[in-house]
Amino acid sequence: MPRLQPYTLILLLVMSLPALANRFANVEINATPLADNLYMLTGSGGNMAALVNDNEVILIDAQFAELADKINAKLVELSDGKALGTLINTHLHADHVNGNSALKPKRIIAHANVLKRLSEDETFPRAGLPTETFKTQLSLNLNGQKIRLEYLPPSHTDGDIVVWFDDKNVVHMGDMMFEGRFPFIDLNNGGSVRGYIANVAYVLDNIDDNTKVVPGHGELTDKAGLQRFHQMMVKTLEIVEQQQAKGLTNEQIVEAGLGDEWQNWHWNFITEQRWINTLLQAEPITR
Repeated sequence: MPRLQPYTLILLLVMSLPALANRFANVEINATPLADNLYMLTGSGGNMAALVNDNEVILIDAQFAELADKINAKLVELSDGKALGTLINTHLHADHVNGNSALKPKRIIAHANVLKRLSEDETFPRAGLPTETFKTQLSLNLNGQKIRLEYLPPSHTDGDIVVWFDDKNVVHMGDMMFEGRFPFIDLNNGGSVRGYIANVAYVLDNIDDNTKVVPGHGELTDKAGLQRFHQMMVKTLEIVEQQQAKGLTNEQIVEAGLGDEWQNWHWNFITEQRWINTLLQAEPITR
């Protein structure tokens, strides 16, 4: 069987859910104010953010095509009828990019690796491909509203960015944060366990106690929440490494588990077992 592209894989995972026909029927798009003209949007899939200026709406991530009408309706409500101008994708997974073409933005911005990988996936709509890319950082001044896009080394995938709203003290993490949950690290598409942990530490060093942190999945949080997430990864990796040092096999490590402290981080997609198996594939420490 040919290896599935990451967009297709995540989409298939979603579409395999029960009651496919009604998957999005009862989904509501909700907005949480973050700062003047800036909102966190939730629905089904990765958390979005919307920034409104005098001319247009800037949207971070797109969720699913089936939700495009609901998303656009919410954007119209928040912006008094302004059109979606700029769409920014934090990475390539379907729950963040599937709605790209259906939302009909004027332009789509993403890291160069996102365009490369989506272009290689024949199932991805060509109209939804990023129209502009960058490799390290990109600063945007959109009619007075400033956004800074920063690529960090491979972690969740090899194309993830964080979106800084520096003037508003808000950061959108994309899937470099799963609030209160074990994260998905896509090792087949450039992800890195140690890279993920290092990138979260980097963001922590660049925010303060008042920063609002928008995770890719989960509730709006802050620096303390991001620190808890970071510590979970550090400590669970230490548990696995200690078991490895004792000579336990991978099967024995999975069977032993991580202990009661981390049970609440388990969820239906990244179970404790799957998280341990991810940690077992962490890159060796180079000295």
